[in-house]
Amino acid sequence: MKQIMIITGVSQGIGYALARHFSDDYRVIGLDIGEDPQLDGVTFHQMDLGDHQGVARVFTKIQQEVGTAHVLINNGGVSSLVKPMTELDVETFKHVIDVNLVGTFACSKSFLTLNEGADFGRIINVASTRALQNEADWEAYGASKGGIVSLTQSMAVSLAERPITVNAISPGWIHTSEEDLREIDHAQHPSGRVGEPDDIVRAVAYLIDEKNDFVNGQNLIVDGGMTKKMIYEP
Repeated sequence: MKQIMIITGVSQGIGYALARHFSDDYRVIGLDIGEDPQLDGVTFHQMDLGDHQGVARVFTKIQQEVGTAHVLINNGGVSSLVKPMTELDVETFKHVIDVNLVGTFACSKSFLTLNEGADFGRIINVASTRALQNEADWEAYGASKGGIVSLTQSMAVSLAERPITVNAISPGWIHTSEEDLREIDHAQHPSGRVGEPDDIVRAVAYLIDEKNDFVNGQNLIVDGGMTKKMIYEP
């Protein structure tokens, strides 16, 4: 019988790639505020990460459907918000934190109930290299992703008595749109190219491997080396 994997933010981008890939080996349950991506082998539930009571209801429904879950990938959230501080109102800032950071906590808390009694568990929190370095006007997004990295570290320690590891992945530039890329976009990366969703898929596959229980509380940076260079070309 296949293990159960829950992925948030499956309607597009990285979450879509994760759901499509892992549906071959896991029974994948996809969550998103958007539309059902209609992927074979993926059961979809519509859910708003900012509605924390709604999150609890959806996870209760999932428990009724499958009983036990083994892997949670907290990928969903507000993908970006670029606004000068003088124009960024406090309520918008709080909303980004509420969806990205509090939503990650809410899903993880509910997942613990589904994983109760299991001999294996993995939580992967998708953060961002913007938790480590940033550009102007990304305060809300950067703060939410920095919080996710810290939350990951704390959860790994708090869950030490359970067979669950908690790790984060911080993607750099991952190309998920139809926009054409320039040569400089690729060349500025020490790895010589912009990232693809499959780069994150491979990182997740490594971290959720049952044999990798000694990798815990870490933030795996997948960015082609850009955070070491720390300069993005205009």
